[in-house]
Amino acid sequence: MKTKAVRLHGKMDLRLDEFELSDIGPDGVRVKVISDSLCMSTYKAAVEGEDHKRVPNDVADHPIIVGHEFCGEIVEVGENWKNKYKPGDKFSIQPAHYYKGSLLAPGYSYAECGGDTQYANIPIETLLSDCLLKYDSDTYFYGSLAEPYSCVIGTYKAMYHTKAGCYEHKMGIVEGGKMALLASVGPMGLAAIDCAIHADVKPSLLVITDIDQDRLDRAASIFTVEHAKEQGIELHYVNTGKVDDPVAALRELTGGTGYNDVICFAPVKPVVEQADAILAYDGCLNFFAGPTNSQFKAEFNFFNVHYNATHVVGTNAGNTNDMRDAVAMFTSGRLNPAALVTHIGGLDAVAETTLNLPKIPGGKKMIYNQISLPLIALTDLEEKGKDDPMLAELAKLVKANNGLWSAEAEKYLLANAKPIA
Repeated sequence: MKTKAVRLHGKMDLRLDEFELSDIGPDGVRVKVISDSLCMSTYKAAVEGEDHKRVPNDVADHPIIVGHEFCGEIVEVGENWKNKYKPGDKFSIQPAHYYKGSLLAPGYSYAECGGDTQYANIPIETLLSDCLLKYDSDTYFYGSLAEPYSCVIGTYKAMYHTKAGCYEHKMGIVEGGKMALLASVGPMGLAAIDCAIHADVKPSLLVITDIDQDRLDRAASIFTVEHAKEQGIELHYVNTGKVDDPVAALRELTGGTGYNDVICFAPVKPVVEQADAILAYDGCLNFFAGPTNSQFKAEFNFFNVHYNATHVVGTNAGNTNDMRDAVAMFTSGRLNPAALVTHIGGLDAVAETTLNLPKIPGGKKMIYNQISLPLIALTDLEEKGKDDPMLAELAKLVKANNGLWSAEAEKYLLANAKPIA
């Protein structure tokens, strides 16, 4: 069958192509992709092209489908997988399967599988790694956001702490501890705030920083100080660009002791060094942000490493169990992934949007692959709706949901938008 897909042909070369998918055979599964959430990691893959560790060297001759945060429906199942999947099942996908140590991943490495396509053939590695996950919901954007949320859930699990005289690492954030999330009101930072407030293990103090007041205000309107207090958390939003000494101001919020857990969401040298400077004894710094510069460096206080037992970790993906945890918390209403979505668009908006992601403000850009729609900010729906009744109705649905995307808005969009030609 034919499909339209956005494919990477080389560095900064994304194209909306139409081509024939191969037959799936007895070992294959074919899916219809409904939604894909655009990720900065795809932009990085586009920048690096064949130099990217997951992108094949021959991508110019055999282009790959981009996008790895996708969700949809299974449409065809090969004989060898009929005991596990059936047409009509909904799915989400864990792209980072590391099958036999390989870095191959949907959205980076495969000619017939990625998130920005109408249809895809699931690789055998994904199936054998149990990374094609059944998804019991008809809210597709939740399924697309399960992957980024899994990265945050995995990050919280990867934090570790010790006790004096003991060499065992206790994994996870400190329950009832003090946590700071730096430069954390972008999409992944919002997910981290959500998890800190609503997961099983919570800090008692949570401090959110950034230098963009508008983004801080939006985060504070979604995850309010009052709601956090109901969860037993003292929550502060701090614009570090407006204080003379950010380190002193942040440490003062802890009574001077510093933070047990600090996560840095920006690959910016002063922010990383700020994170190091606010660590408490046995404090753990997680460098979450992925730099494009392979020589990115920042200073780390090794006096404190020696005498205060501070330490650093880095995480860049969740695993399959983390995705299952995310989906479970979505469907139970504990987490609010709608907070991440600030734009919507169709498959024909993917190439230009991806290549310009760093220049486009806001959070997640949610793509609906079966429709044609230019990228639109949710805040622009009302204005654009003056000339388009469909957008006008979407504006009403978004406004009724505190300015956030919703299952109702998604259903309306899918039922009424123009199909991709």
